Amino acid sequence: MRPPQNVKSADDFQTPKIGIVPLIKYLDKKWVIWECASGQGNLVTAFKEHGFKVIGSDISMGVDFLTQRPETFDCIITNPPYSIKQQFLERCYFLGKPFALLLPLTTFETQKRQALFKRFGLEVIFLDRRINFQTPSGKGSGAWFATAWFTSGLNIGRQLTFEHLPKV
Repeated sequence: MRPPQNVKSADDFQTPKIGIVPLIKYLDKKWVIWECASGQGNLVTAFKEHGFKVIGSDISMGVDFLTQRPETFDCIITNPPYSIKQQFLERCYFLGKPFALLLPLTTFETQKRQALFKRFGLEVIFLDRRINFQTPSGKGSGAWFATAWFTSGLNIGRQLTFEHLPKV
């Protein structure tokens, strides 16, 4: 198991609850969602507020997504640590469940990831503005990078989808 990450790490960008709004219409209300890099629990809370069943876990809780999993879940949705996004993508495809990972657009840049997308497929939900992540200081900060929801198995019906992210 990987050691718990330092909460002040470069990967510690907490997603605000509003971040899931563009996904909601593509999710089955009967699914149990696994939020496997839940950090402070913002997305877990948001899913519950929208009436979804959700399991929250995180490496800081001793649950390593790359080697462990809950007994029952139907879908994986998270904002993973970007330093190990390749491993998260590989694990999601390996588990064979629908998933949505909030990732930077630079995720498209490597041959290894492109090979995964060609082999297994990908549907992407682009947002019309950047997400205001909560930073390690505890304050929100306008991101200097654009993100999108990289999805598989949600049956969106289009490879590229453009959605509005409401203002808080």
